Amino acid sequence: MRDKNTPLPTSSNPIKPPTGRSHAVAIALFSIFAIFSCIEFRRHVLPFPFFARRPGRLEEQCYQASASTPQLHSDLYHNLSTMMGTQKYRMNAVDGLSRAVQIPTESYDDMGPVGVDARWEVFGTFHDYLQRAFPTVHARMSLTHVNTYGLLFQLQGSNPSLKPLLLMAHQDVVPVEPRTVQQWKRPPYSGYYDGTYVWGRGSSDFKSGLIGIMMSLEALLNEGFQPTRTIILSFGFDEESRGQEGAGRLSRALLEKYGENSMAMIVDEGGGFVESYGSVFAAVSVAEKGYLDVRIEVNTPGGHSSVPPAHTAIGILSSLIVEYEKRPFPASLTRDDALYDTAQCYGKYGVSLPNYLRHIIRDSTWSDGALHQLRDILLNVPLYASILRTTQAVDMIEGGVKSNALPETAYAIMDHRISGHRQAFHTRCIQDLADDLSLSLNAFGHNVTDGFAGSIQLSSAFGEPLEPAPVTPTGRDAAPWNLLSGTIKETFNVHRSLTGNNNIIVAPAIMSGNTDTRFYWKLSPHIFRYSHDNGGDDVNNSGGLSSGIHTVNEDHFIEEICFYTTLILNADESIAL
Repeated sequence: MRDKNTPLPTSSNPIKPPTGRSHAVAIALFSIFAIFSCIEFRRHVLPFPFFARRPGRLEEQCYQASASTPQLHSDLYHNLSTMMGTQKYRMNAVDGLSRAVQIPTESYDDMGPVGVDARWEVFGTFHDYLQRAFPTVHARMSLTHVNTYGLLFQLQGSNPSLKPLLLMAHQDVVPVEPRTVQQWKRPPYSGYYDGTYVWGRGSSDFKSGLIGIMMSLEALLNEGFQPTRTIILSFGFDEESRGQEGAGRLSRALLEKYGENSMAMIVDEGGGFVESYGSVFAAVSVAEKGYLDVRIEVNTPGGHSSVPPAHTAIGILSSLIVEYEKRPFPASLTRDDALYDTAQCYGKYGVSLPNYLRHIIRDSTWSDGALHQLRDILLNVPLYASILRTTQAVDMIEGGVKSNALPETAYAIMDHRISGHRQAFHTRCIQDLADDLSLSLNAFGHNVTDGFAGSIQLSSAFGEPLEPAPVTPTGRDAAPWNLLSGTIKETFNVHRSLTGNNNIIVAPAIMSGNTDTRFYWKLSPHIFRYSHDNGGDDVNNSGGLSSGIHTVNEDHFIEEICFYTTLILNADESIAL
């Protein structure tokens, strides 16, 4: 899962927004009303304590750490920086990524257990490749296989009192639909290198990160690196499906061995950096939305379609869906939101940001009116609009088995990505419809109303819901945030022979989707979702990713390896983590 950076809109005429934990979490989240903002039977307020106010943020808008150059490892750092700039190393790195892309490590939603479903076996082939490509890593780091294909590498540090640095990536890729292969500019698993880009499924999401981490450690270890702080690598193998078999098992193994809050910081895939408004911004996601897939099922008596009732199960379900989509959840922006922090960084450092927008962002720190105006402006951007509210999408529907038989059952699956705001939901329209048609209504095992002509049932479609992620601390006093920010700035500067602290602005952000980090919350409060990845052509002259989302620019990939190298060395030297 990768997020893209999106600039603020510049329209001065913003549109107005529309008006209007375990099983226990599901009930607290959507009980009675289920997910509809339309039922007014009862009000349920959703508290998400992870989104509590973080003091001092408004006084320090978009605090920027200084670039962090490794000091204790300065000779090693400069030697590696020089080596990674050579053509020989570049071609070796490109070849390493290309060969990884050539192994089709696809993960499917319907895969059976490991050891039963043969489709998992390709990951064994991928592991064989990693062992051949990175012999020093395999010789120097301990390796534990979790659930056969999950990989836990550990490089023991000399000071066991220091919390480990945990780097994450996933081995799997989204399956390629066979009927679309001819639409690819290059074969999806060719790993083709055209002199600038490496092509293929997974080249960007996220084998570039996994191979980048391995390339970094292989180089460090070959130069004799002996860490003070333990380094752990955790590579899942089903992030693109549900994550349960890979990251779910890996996180449990780490918790059993190290315990809760045992990691100094965790870095996984996320957004990258891009030029907007005359400045370069790195979007580091410090939060993720929650999710819940809800099944709404209508059951009515069957019969022959020649003598139909006024409304069939499919008709009733259709009416519910129409009412549901007419009532989106309300949008909300507070000063505690990661997206608000993103806007503050644009306002403070966007050189060419329109003045009216800069004034609104500035005034929003004290004026609720300006805050609401900023919310309305952000709603013009689909990505930001989706972050500002709990989203709802009907993704699946099924009903009926024969053209001349009345459907006895019809159901739809509705995907919800849950924002972190306190929300009050109303539950009247479903109850009203159920009453009008003499249908019973049951929401997550709770009987709301009785009826004799059929039933409406609301339930969780695919297992447990996920609440929004805890927000990672940022700002002047957050040592892991400052170390990561300083590493981003250092990497950016060195790769372009720049000096200074504001050549790239590091901004807190929020992921619109979910990563494997959803299984790692108990291991550390300092979780970052970031890929040091150039997302736009204007950042330098080497070209961005406009050639396609399934490519990686060679120059960007080298910079990503340098980022991981700098991060490992900076974390090893830090006594503040």
